[in-house]
This record gives sequence, structure tokens and C-alpha cells, in this order.
Amino acid sequence: MSSENKCPQCGSENIYEDGNLWVCPECAHEWSAHAASADAADSEESGVKVYKDANGNILQDGDTVVVVKDLKIKGSSSVVKVGTKVKNIRLQDGGDGHDIACKIDGFGAMNLKSEFVKKA
Repeated sequence: MSSENKCPQCGSENIYEDGNLWVCPECAHEWSAHAASADAADSEESGVKVYKDANGNILQDGDTVVVVKDLKIKGSSSVVKVGTKVKNIRLQDGGDGHDIACKIDGFGAMNLKSEFVKKA
């Protein structure tokens, strides 16, 4: 089956069309087939990497995001809690998957993965 007939989040083939959206019953992800193909075409043409949050929204430098999962800080016993707001992010090409550089109040400068934040 082609990738157009699979969920972009979990890869399930059990998807259905609901109005102008596609829905995956396994992970509850919803997306527009037109928007997904347009985003893919734009990013391939320009050669620019597109950074997306946990919900699939496109992130840009200077955005404000909210952490969606408790994140342990490596080398420390402290944790960045769910709901922590992070302002003025900078996108970077982190080889280890940490593609957001930011400063978090009470913790200082750190790098985050875009899959653990959502756009505020």
C-alpha cells in the first residue's frame, strides 16, 4: 500500500476519511490529505527542514511552546514538568534529535526534542 494510505504518525493502514480530514482510529491522529501533500512538496522543493511539534504543527524560531511530557534532565535529579511554557525557541539541526534550543526558567539553557512540545 502507498504511504498516502497510511497514518503519518503511527503508520497504520486502518484509516478512514471524515469530511475533508483523514482519521486514524488506532492513534486518533487527524490530518488533511491536501495539507500533508502540500507540506511535503514544499519542503522537498526548498530543501529546508521542517520542524513539527507533537501535534504536527510547524514550528518556527521565536515560537512559544508547552512541554507535553515530564522530561528528566540528564545528570540531575530535577524534572521539567508537563505544562511548562518555553518562550522564544531557536530551531537547530541537532544530530542527536534535540532540535530546539531554549532557556527554561529555573533550569537555564537546554535542548529539547520537538516531539515533546506543542505550539502554544
